[in-house]
Amino acid sequence: MKDNEALYFECESGISGDMAVAALLDVGADQTVLQKALDSIPAHGFTTRISRVNKGGVSCCDFDVILDAEHENHDHDMEYLFGHEHHHDDDGHGHHHEEHEHHHHDEHGHHHHEHRGLAEINDVIDGTDMTDGARSLAKKIFLILAQAESAAHNVPLEKVHFHEVGALDSIVDVIALSVCFDNLSPEKVYVPYLCEGRGTVRCQHGIIPVPVPAVSHIVSSHNLTLELMPDKGEFVTPTGAAFVAAVCTDKNLPKRFSIKKMGMGAGKREYKRPSILRAFIIEENDAEKIDEGKIFKLETNIDDSTGEQLGFVMERLFDAGAFDVHYLPCFMKKNRPGYMLDVICSKDKVADMEKIIFEQTTTIGIRRMEYERSVLPRSIRTVVTEWGNADVKDVVLPGGKKRAYPEYESVAKISREKNLPYAEVYEAVKRIAEE
Repeated sequence: MKDNEALYFECESGISGDMAVAALLDVGADQTVLQKALDSIPAHGFTTRISRVNKGGVSCCDFDVILDAEHENHDHDMEYLFGHEHHHDDDGHGHHHEEHEHHHHDEHGHHHHEHRGLAEINDVIDGTDMTDGARSLAKKIFLILAQAESAAHNVPLEKVHFHEVGALDSIVDVIALSVCFDNLSPEKVYVPYLCEGRGTVRCQHGIIPVPVPAVSHIVSSHNLTLELMPDKGEFVTPTGAAFVAAVCTDKNLPKRFSIKKMGMGAGKREYKRPSILRAFIIEENDAEKIDEGKIFKLETNIDDSTGEQLGFVMERLFDAGAFDVHYLPCFMKKNRPGYMLDVICSKDKVADMEKIIFEQTTTIGIRRMEYERSVLPRSIRTVVTEWGNADVKDVVLPGGKKRAYPEYESVAKISREKNLPYAEVYEAVKRIAEE
């Protein structure tokens, strides 16, 4: 992927390991690179197949890990997972145009329902032919899974031995995920939220609620966002949640972006809604880049303009689109007291700002510097108080936590109209905004 491109996962139907592999392949991951890694996995008893399937009339890529009888875990058996009341809605699921089938024959024999711990899984990862980046990601995903299992079952991390996560198909899914993701190597990954179902699901430990405990722990520990749907069923699997936790860099999509490519990954379980995970390679719109990327600082020293002139200049600069304007007192040559004027603006506003400064002040020179900046996502909303409406700015911190800041003009307006102290109005608006 190019430096200015990012990866966006749309999880409207949840996410699982095989869905994510298929979406990554469909959006551009090299199948040859993946196959080389799959051929080298030091384990037996599975078959992999990459094909095209229809989901709700839409052609999707399907990545399938087919286990032999000894390793089967009923992961896609809807009656086993959800019971007899589950309805199998026809979403057009059907394989066609098979692209590849790969076999790992069981030469040595394994015990049914074999359990693996983190150390054994890392041995399998270390024995697989892939890049250091892919290997590191695979181990990170399994560490996240192991930590979730440790929390769910209240056992030390080193003693976690799990069936579902240690199952052969999960190991193959995670290795395939890591290889495909590393092949694309996006710098930014957007996953705004994960859509999850309701009800219960059967696992090795019995009947458990959805979201399953491992998913709940991953979502909580890694500040992911869940959106519960009315649909019954498990839409977000532990492997899918762990993958998102390992790679997501931002939950807030750019306001404007163009789509360079789209990949469609198919899920195996059949629900009322088509089981599809979409992956997009996107590029932020230029206007967005100007706002959140590089900025310019204009600076000049003035010692022979009046306070009235400087106040007027500040108004004009803000009206013309400056991000910020301020004055700093300074001593200039010949010990003259003066002011340093600083203006922060976007690149496309530099000419307008300089024109105002030259025309409205006595300066004959402006220093211009380019800076990079980091900007937190923000939005404006209106809250209702006992004195009327007030605007509040919501700011999202890197971890996903929000802060509310009452807007000055709204607070000042209420304070003047109701003859109330500014601080009292500010605290009241802030309290309402945070409720």
